[in-house]
Amino acid sequence: MTTDTAPARFKPYTRQTISQARQWQWMPADLQEAVQVVSHVLPFRANEYVMEQLIDWSNIPDDPIYRLVFPHRDMLHAGEYETLRDLVLFKKDDAAIAKAVHAIRMRMNPHPAGQMTHNVPRVNDAPLKGLQHKYKETVLFFPSSGQTCHAYCTFCFRWPQFVGMDDMKFDARETTELVAYLKTHQDVTDVLITGGDPLIMNTRSLTEFIEPLLAPELAHIQNIRLGTKSVAYWPQRFVSDKDSDDLLRLFERVVKAGKNLAIMGHYSHAVELRNEMAQRAVKRIVSTGATLRMQGPLIRHINEDPRSWAELWTTGVRLGAIPYYMFVERDTGPSEYFSLPLARAHEIFQAAYQMVSGLSRTVRGPSMSAFPGKVVIDGVVSINGEKLFALQFLQARNPDWVRKPFFARFDPDATWLDHLVPAFGKQKFFFESDEDDGHHPLAAKVIPISVAQRAQGKSCDNAHTAA
Repeated sequence: MTTDTAPARFKPYTRQTISQARQWQWMPADLQEAVQVVSHVLPFRANEYVMEQLIDWSNIPDDPIYRLVFPHRDMLHAGEYETLRDLVLFKKDDAAIAKAVHAIRMRMNPHPAGQMTHNVPRVNDAPLKGLQHKYKETVLFFPSSGQTCHAYCTFCFRWPQFVGMDDMKFDARETTELVAYLKTHQDVTDVLITGGDPLIMNTRSLTEFIEPLLAPELAHIQNIRLGTKSVAYWPQRFVSDKDSDDLLRLFERVVKAGKNLAIMGHYSHAVELRNEMAQRAVKRIVSTGATLRMQGPLIRHINEDPRSWAELWTTGVRLGAIPYYMFVERDTGPSEYFSLPLARAHEIFQAAYQMVSGLSRTVRGPSMSAFPGKVVIDGVVSINGEKLFALQFLQARNPDWVRKPFFARFDPDATWLDHLVPAFGKQKFFFESDEDDGHHPLAAKVIPISVAQRAQGKSCDNAHTAA
């Protein structure tokens, strides 16, 4: 376990300032170049804690946290990289750079799973800025001052939030519309405050967004969730920041008000929880009465080792955290670089699951947050001599779909739901019916994907114009 010698003050690094970090000189020229080029397309931000405490610089570029934070040339197509490299390093034509960058970003399916087209609620035919409502019980809220992070993950499925694509950004400056919406939706029990990272905010600002949710007229809101990577990238937020004690008092106040406060901690690798500061953060969070749930995606190059997942879950349980989800990498951004076949994902999950006790087996996965809902791979089975994926919805746009088993032909190369073909000679999965409107609270029509589209590997989200 790393000793608690982490920096006392937060210090970020971006493309413009990374050369000031002492570790920059340890990076070969080709890795430095990749950061300077690729970070024009994808967001790049590191910080001193991540660089000092989490990255093994003797093992770059293969160190998992290095790959998690620093851009690599293979995240772009070879031709894209060479074109952008020429523009950035030699021609230095800002207009041409912007044009090339935009084209690459639009190829990367910037808003998967219908986030822009089907998840945004509307009142009086006007979209509510900074809200998403995909599942009837849960509303997502994006406070404008929480739309950055202590460091950026290179696989992040919300990367458009951080790269200046303002027309694709979710953010709300205050809670008036959120509260009004919740008052008229009594079936909503959960509000997830997300981003970005809401815990990038100071406690005073965070309080302004949380306190309205404690009002008596919102008694139906039982759970307030905070999605955050700070538990891994800046655990000082809960331990030694100047307002960390105030933050914990806020947590206690929410719990005392009768709400469940759930900190949705994003962890990608066991190393993120080996540090003493990170472990102290977990203990302080759970001491307030809040819960800390551990979730993260399975990512090629970063966390393919089942032993890392098993260590992460068992360490978390020992400290009082709850293993929650292992996700499948979403089909956005540099997904070709990070994605793993679903069959391999299931093997890794199963191997890790077998290494832990029942207390860690609260974790679910591997789960795809796809357009129709969260689809988990339960296993690989053989029925009537046919090898199949066994699947089910853990959450869905249509509640009737939840926990309903279904089967797909086994495909060793498939990496996403859209790549799968129904079993037993069926032309469609049950959730692709022309007649079914999804019974979504926003009346979002679930447009079926044809077998031809699936065979071509088209994204479900592209078919719904989410790209």
